[in-house]
Amino acid sequence: MKPAESASRSSSNQETSRHARADEAVEQFLQHLATDRGASPCTVRNYSEALVDFFNWHEQDRHAPPPWEKLQRDDFRAYLRQLGRQKLSRATTHLRFSALRTFYKFLIRRGRVESSPIKNIVLPKQEKRLPKFLTIQQVFSLLEQPTRQLNQPRERKGPGRPLEASACYRDLAMLETIYSCGLRISELCGLRVEDIDFHEQLVRVRGKGKKERIVPIGATALAAIQQYWAQLLTPPGARDPVFLPTRKLVKPVSARVFQVRLKNYLMAAGLDPHLTPHKLRHSYATHLLDAGADLRSVQELLGHAHLVTTQVYTHLTTERLKKAYDAAHPRA
Repeated sequence: MKPAESASRSSSNQETSRHARADEAVEQFLQHLATDRGASPCTVRNYSEALVDFFNWHEQDRHAPPPWEKLQRDDFRAYLRQLGRQKLSRATTHLRFSALRTFYKFLIRRGRVESSPIKNIVLPKQEKRLPKFLTIQQVFSLLEQPTRQLNQPRERKGPGRPLEASACYRDLAMLETIYSCGLRISELCGLRVEDIDFHEQLVRVRGKGKKERIVPIGATALAAIQQYWAQLLTPPGARDPVFLPTRKLVKPVSARVFQVRLKNYLMAAGLDPHLTPHKLRHSYATHLLDAGADLRSVQELLGHAHLVTTQVYTHLTTERLKKAYDAAHPRA
């Protein structure tokens, strides 16, 4: 593609996206997600991208913005065929239609439409993928890395400023907390000082959809948090975030900062650097079930709305039992 053509197409796509974002119904829906339902920024972004993609497809294929109240099932079947031609993953296709389905539920509640045209559309079955997790020994190895960096010489290495000691203490406290409580990264970064009950060893967690839950937190994680707070210039107040980006900046540390630091610690521990913070949550759930925790309790600890979401972890433990059986039983 020639540079001029590329620039023209990019400009056209940006213009179309602006039209989609300016769509009043879509704007109201995204605002509803963020405020009324307390959806995470990641969910709002994904749903926004899904609706923009459908908006763009309709403009290009039907030469007009989508009239949401007049769309029929065949319109969405045509869009589904287009996604198939793009060879998108099944998970992406399901996400696009999940956004559209939720959007139409919003329109029905607002009285804009009487029923959803997406109802009964058959989507391709999703691939069954078991969540990745770390072994207990791998988790322990990972948790050792911030302390090891503290013990290394604090001289400058490579571009940028050398990492502050307080950042290592913060990273250790965040790793200990996310594994001790099985938190999502957004829940971890959103913790406030008043959410932690040191005496009862409990944490109040604000999960998806503004739902709150109380989860236990281990003594090791609590000690790591107090050790981190001792590095700050002033003790944090009750409404302050538990984890800060720097000693001086009083605001929640971003998920991106923790993701970058985790990647460095994974590499230092000789583990896959592509593992995400969510894999620590998977590890938490798997290790609890391996140790005999019941599924319903793990569901409540994770904040899953439906038990079927938690049941995926039973497949992990069952597979490991099968392998142990096959390797050890004389009649296997």
